[in-house]
Amino acid sequence: MAKKSKKQQQPGGTPATVALTAAGVEFTVHAYDHDPAHPSYGEEAAEAMGVSPDRVFKTLVADIDGALTVAVVPVAGQLDLKALAAAVGGKRATMADPTLAERTTGYVRGGISPLGQRKKLPTVLDASASAHPTICVSAGRRGLEVELSPEDLAKLTEAVLAPIGRP
Repeated sequence: MAKKSKKQQQPGGTPATVALTAAGVEFTVHAYDHDPAHPSYGEEAAEAMGVSPDRVFKTLVADIDGALTVAVVPVAGQLDLKALAAAVGGKRATMADPTLAERTTGYVRGGISPLGQRKKLPTVLDASASAHPTICVSAGRRGLEVELSPEDLAKLTEAVLAPIGRP
């Protein structure tokens, strides 16, 4: 346990990057200056990195029939809650309470990563991710993104791939 904490305290290290390093997965970290006045964390990341918004994915936490579930969708679109519920065999999905999402994942809103969460949650990755050789997701804090293959992300999070995003 102490070894894990030590790694997380390395400069620039987050639980997400520590998990990626431990898994031996190839990834690239992209840092940028976060502007708190920007209306969208995801769109800000895409603009700052010069990456198409359909390759930058946001991590959202939803409540499906009383259980928290992670949804990873392109920042250019929205989460289809009905499709998310169906993807995990649930009936009703709503967005999770932000405080509960932060407490459960160990990350702050706008910096929630699908990787290295405090409590591993079921994860659904939008099927559009597989159209790209690499995608970007939060590396665990605002102003920090990690770029990796969608296959590696799905494998590490044990994600289900399903069409859960809509334009």
